[in-house]
Amino acid sequence: MCKAPDRRKDVDTCAPTEAPSRCSSFVQFPGSFMKMLNPQKPRLERRIVGSTNRWRFPRQPFSGDLLGLSQMCKAASIDFDEVLKNPDRLCISQIQKIFPENLKNKTIQSREADVILECLGFKWELHQPQLFQSETLAKLYLMGLARGNANPEKESVKILQAQRPGRSREQRPVKKMILSLKINDPLVTKEAFATALKNLYMREVKIGLDDVLGVLAAAHILQFSSLFQRCVTVMMSGLTPSTIKNFYLAGCKYNEEPLTTACEKWMEMNLVPLVGTQIHLRKIPKELLHKVLKSPRLFTFSEFHLLKTLLLWVYLQLNNKTQTFPMYETVLMFFSSFPKNCSFLDRDVGQNLISLFLCLRLHSITKGKDLEELRHINFFPESWLVRVTANHYHALENGGDMAHVKDLSTQAVRFGLLFNQEYTTHSKVITLYGFFFEIKGIKHDATSYSFHMQRIRHTDLEGASAVYENTPISLRAERLVTYEIRAQTLVDGKWQEFRTNHITQKFGLVKPSCKSHALKIQTVGIPIYASFSFVFSLS
Repeated sequence: MCKAPDRRKDVDTCAPTEAPSRCSSFVQFPGSFMKMLNPQKPRLERRIVGSTNRWRFPRQPFSGDLLGLSQMCKAASIDFDEVLKNPDRLCISQIQKIFPENLKNKTIQSREADVILECLGFKWELHQPQLFQSETLAKLYLMGLARGNANPEKESVKILQAQRPGRSREQRPVKKMILSLKINDPLVTKEAFATALKNLYMREVKIGLDDVLGVLAAAHILQFSSLFQRCVTVMMSGLTPSTIKNFYLAGCKYNEEPLTTACEKWMEMNLVPLVGTQIHLRKIPKELLHKVLKSPRLFTFSEFHLLKTLLLWVYLQLNNKTQTFPMYETVLMFFSSFPKNCSFLDRDVGQNLISLFLCLRLHSITKGKDLEELRHINFFPESWLVRVTANHYHALENGGDMAHVKDLSTQAVRFGLLFNQEYTTHSKVITLYGFFFEIKGIKHDATSYSFHMQRIRHTDLEGASAVYENTPISLRAERLVTYEIRAQTLVDGKWQEFRTNHITQKFGLVKPSCKSHALKIQTVGIPIYASFSFVFSLS
């Protein structure tokens, strides 16, 4: 009878797990750090034998098996998937664990520098414990060890063991090493780079808004993750009309989703009331503007306010030498100056802007004066204006029913109130197809607010005959309305959002049917951006 060959001599089932060789590929001494942490004689690695043996990658980029690598990552609190993508991280993490926190942050003025870093035309003196907080500097240092020592494995272990707690302070002096780092990013100035290096030695170095972009870029190059996240936090809390563009582009460049999301949310609230009133509107990237216009959370006082903001943005793109914020009349005159043979959006210069203006709800602009203004500047294609006019005609003919509106979230008429610190009550009157409504916010105490809408008679308005001279007036006793009330405010860097459900209600002219459900909120945030979206449902 034939015997199966004895394969046991080819299998070492108790072989210790090694550190992945790719982790130390830049110094070419695999396994040294694990031997330092748990010294023992090296053993032969296993091979792929039989169906039950653990799978091993080829020697490059990993020499350890997958299970062993997973166990090592778990012990070192490192993400396994990240190590598979970037094996060097495991090696740097092992080194970083050698240095206790008190060694990283202790005063080292009396100690000579271990490394001289040549960068940006300057020479920077650095020390080992601080050096290994940056993955880039750690790699450069280990590469220098590999080049400068006949046996880099022993040298690295000796250096790292010398830094461990309990070792004698009198150690053999380490030869000062010169490293070179080339940086081509124009954002990284010598001041920003100095601030980044200073953070290797101090926990809380103040980072100003004027410097944060450069420090962020330096932290990215140094692969200094804790500093990078601090910069992101500073940027997220420092969004203004003057910083929004650069901070958003930085978030996109470094694929920092929390930062880009924070920029988008800030713009959703502040595009119309704040950015749309300053020259910084010119700097807003088209991509960011498009995302904000599509958002159902976008705040605006009315659709016409949003349209004016967008027209101002287009004007500033085409007149990039303008140094002051233009008056709206100047913008109207500019667009009216184009030949009347075709609309602005039909021209070559306007073709790539159509996607922005398709996000507008032009059917929400109902005032005759505003519609006449749009026709006069010849900005929109004639077919767009004809469709808007036809929708208004059919709605008026059917007592206000808005048959052309199918989705409350994307097509509803929207109005907004910006409730500031000084208000105890704040309201305004809106009119649509002959119906009059008041949207109102009330401050009950320091942290308690409520928002509602109610139907009112046109005769209850002061000066109604002058203000609404050309406005139709409906005599219908009831009006079926589907609506939603939303309030948003910023608290400690995070947006709080409150909202009602989509509510369908018949509004009469007397209480209680004239008043909507109230959105009651508790918040310390100010200002509060209150949005009212509604549509006249089919009766």
